[in-house]
Amino acid sequence: MKRLAGLSTLALIISSTSGCGWLWGDDGYFRDRGSDYLEARQTAAMQMPANVDAKRLDPLLPVPRNVADSTQTPEKFEVPRPQALAVDQQASEFSLQKSGDSRWLVAQRTPAEVWPVAREYFQNNGFRIVDERPQTGEFSSEWQSAKDLAPSMGRRLGSLLSDSDNQVRVHVRIEPGVLRNTSEVFVVSAERDEDSNADVAFPARTGNAPLEASLLDGMLADLSSSAEHGSVSLLAARNYDAPSRVSLAQDGNGNSVLHLSTDFDRAWSSVGRALELGNVRIDDINRSLGVYYVNLAEGAKKPEEEKGFFSSLFGSEPSQEEIDARAERYQVRLTRAAAGDVQVSVEKDINTVAPEDVARRVLSLIQENLG
Repeated sequence: MKRLAGLSTLALIISSTSGCGWLWGDDGYFRDRGSDYLEARQTAAMQMPANVDAKRLDPLLPVPRNVADSTQTPEKFEVPRPQALAVDQQASEFSLQKSGDSRWLVAQRTPAEVWPVAREYFQNNGFRIVDERPQTGEFSSEWQSAKDLAPSMGRRLGSLLSDSDNQVRVHVRIEPGVLRNTSEVFVVSAERDEDSNADVAFPARTGNAPLEASLLDGMLADLSSSAEHGSVSLLAARNYDAPSRVSLAQDGNGNSVLHLSTDFDRAWSSVGRALELGNVRIDDINRSLGVYYVNLAEGAKKPEEEKGFFSSLFGSEPSQEEIDARAERYQVRLTRAAAGDVQVSVEKDINTVAPEDVARRVLSLIQENLG
């Protein structure tokens, strides 16, 4: 034990007098070898004896060609930003997808924008819509024969029915797509004999695959044409995802809250549009937290608002300091309720509720512009 203590004392003395360079320095035993590969140099290939028949071994991790020489690279340099991916301007916003016998249409638009155009397509072709549920993105037509439809549609579908005199009806479903701000449109058909009064239910996936494919092809052309000639207004879109029931009430603490009878995705879309229609400035959003950051002292931002040269020169536009000085910033928060509904509240910050008069004013404004 004394011998071990003596060796420890000796090592401590040596390290304190001569430093730790022999241990941790650039040439020390425990030096950092993390950058040794930068000094590695390629050597000649190993040569086997002439009388040995060896099988060629390909390297598992071959060194790529045209590797930059570290001796020619400056110590400090800025990594260039990656080039943006080229976007094909001719690419359509709408496309058809297929999996087995199932087909559906994918739109680079929100469901609220696709809904009125898809509905108009079927109405223009003679389909009489008898059941529609905008909150779930669905509508259905009544039983009709091919001759009851528009002439071109009737001729096309008549040849695809199992009997040209049979009756047909369709069910259209518009869902949010996998990617944000996209939609998927599904069409299912049901068919029955002309003299039958049986209420044939819609199949789960597909009824008459060629007929449904023909409808999707026609809708694809119609949607593409609509996108080229104009866009759907907010007022038209609001009919799609407006909650079926909206009520202004109070929570257990007496704070005003707005109850929306819909799922979170549609509630988020409809509240954002209601704030815009109510001329409320949205400074920022955080969808994962369900929060709109609003400034009640300013009007809604409009895409066409650009500060002109003379307005900036003569100061007719308010400065950022003036905007910050008069700002009335609040948070409009959406929370999933236990019953599957969505609850909307107004807060000053995450720990402070907004004054009752402010909360009621904002929630009443949202309610008025929901539908």
